[in-house]
Amino acid sequence: MSQESRVNLEVNLNTLAENFMEIRRRVAPCRLMAVLKANAYGLGVLPVAEVVKSAGACAFGVAEINEALELAPLGLPVQILGNLLPDEIAPAVEHGIVCPLNDLEMARKISAEAVHQNRRVRCAVTVDSGMGRLGMPAENAAEQILAMRGLPNLEIQGIYSHFSSAFWRYDDYSLGQLAAFKVLLAQLAREGMTFPDIHMAASDALNNFPESTHAPFTMARCGINMYGYYDNEVRQSMRLSPVVELKTRLAAVRVLAAGSCIGYGRMHRLARPTRVGTIAAGYADGLPLALSNRGYVLVNGELCPVLGRISMDYTTISLENAPEAKPGDEVVCIGRQGDRFIPFEEWAQLKGTHVYDLLCSIGMRVHRRYLGR
Repeated sequence: MSQESRVNLEVNLNTLAENFMEIRRRVAPCRLMAVLKANAYGLGVLPVAEVVKSAGACAFGVAEINEALELAPLGLPVQILGNLLPDEIAPAVEHGIVCPLNDLEMARKISAEAVHQNRRVRCAVTVDSGMGRLGMPAENAAEQILAMRGLPNLEIQGIYSHFSSAFWRYDDYSLGQLAAFKVLLAQLAREGMTFPDIHMAASDALNNFPESTHAPFTMARCGINMYGYYDNEVRQSMRLSPVVELKTRLAAVRVLAAGSCIGYGRMHRLARPTRVGTIAAGYADGLPLALSNRGYVLVNGELCPVLGRISMDYTTISLENAPEAKPGDEVVCIGRQGDRFIPFEEWAQLKGTHVYDLLCSIGMRVHRRYLGR
């Protein structure tokens, strides 16, 4: 018999569906790909995928082959948005994954494997418009891309690129990337090469550069926004709601004497006798060390400050604001309790990072609990 987890990440699937449909309305007539990299940003890929599929996702986007293979049985196109390693080409072809064409040499390898397996493989061309990470530089990509269309067993249905800094609302570099990609598309169209799936916008650009969801673009990608979060600097142009709450329980309640030291490194010393609690969550569960001596949790609807350094498995808090608290009581680390709310963005600010980092850092022993649907 399994024991209830000490720490739970609650994922509201109804809110997820509402967010996704709101984003779909925003980008229409573009179709919307759900980006489900890294286990759907740590939330659990299969439950999330089922919900966004029913909410109208046209495809799934992933980073690598194992993520793609897990989603292939769900019946939507699964596109690898990065690159394939040599030993990943065969399974990608076998399972009908939309393969990335990062250059002509990769296209030839995928074509050869498709011929070997006697299969036709769907592909999407990767263009580097200024990200500097993967793909063919836009300014000289046309020759390679035109050469790809003669390769056997390839169905080149898509072409895509990625912004490097679309989280900045007024960014000439992003506008330059957009222009460079459009120039390349026009070059290819003059040679008779067009694509059903053309996409560049991801969550940041959906908000800051909506022109990247207009013609000639036919598709957009969405990751962090569908969970109700934004990059710190993005103009929040859609009404989205957070889908997760992180909860644990009080493991111990004590009164410690004035002068008592709290945690590793004695980072906190009590100035007076204090009622303190120890919660059953630490940095192994996703609480960033940056919350040490600075963060808060909610107990009995009250904000309770973190005392000292966060440990791997436990965190000490002051219970001066919640004098009735007792072991076993619910503790909300992220989310709402009573009239108070702690957002992920507050953690991100304290850590000097963004919500992507925090979601992906929630430990594997944290139970994912799905609400709704």
